[in-house]
Amino acid sequence: MVKKAPRRTAQRILEVSLTLFNRFGEPNVSTTLISSELHISPGNLYYHYPAKDELINALFDLYEQALGDLLQASTSVQDVEDAWFFMHSLFELIWAYRFLYRDLNDLLSKNRRLETHIRQALQNKAAAFEAMLDSMRRAGTLQIDGAQTRTVATSLVVVLTYWLSYEYVCDPRHALEPDSGQAALLRGGAHALSLLAPYMQGEHRAHLLQLMSAYAASAPPASSTPS
Repeated sequence: MVKKAPRRTAQRILEVSLTLFNRFGEPNVSTTLISSELHISPGNLYYHYPAKDELINALFDLYEQALGDLLQASTSVQDVEDAWFFMHSLFELIWAYRFLYRDLNDLLSKNRRLETHIRQALQNKAAAFEAMLDSMRRAGTLQIDGAQTRTVATSLVVVLTYWLSYEYVCDPRHALEPDSGQAALLRGGAHALSLLAPYMQGEHRAHLLQLMSAYAASAPPASSTPS
């Protein structure tokens, strides 16, 4: 049997850092904890990432690249099913890097590079949502004009950016734990797509409402989670 090559230390550091940041929040995770979790010396971690901000920036670069790839699909969204899949994919990516959203204000206050890149990411999301809405309009799924398109696109960005914060406020003990993810994503996706309902008519609106109802049944409100 051919043995797999061991993962590079730098990659392992990123993977473990992401897990710890997501679980406990970036401010609560020290580089000492990361090195201890990896069973390497602090000096070894420092060799690869001399500062904690470099770790955060490297993780954000991975998120930013994945986001850019995903947003390219916005122009191919034409119907309710396409929109649901696109929205849910975005929420899945946000969940995978949820520490960025969990600790957003704190991160922005101390990391100038991240401040600039986060702002660009928001602008890219808004542009992608405008493209999605325009594509759905041209396909006959939505009846929406230019001004409404910009407003709805901005609202979608706000929901995606702060949905996990809302989930956390509703249930601080469980909301951001791994086993809560799927339900949180379903609730977020359903809420985001509900913003499209006023611009749909006939079978498209009926299908959206039916889809949202089905997913709502499988994802009870966060506040109903047992303590």
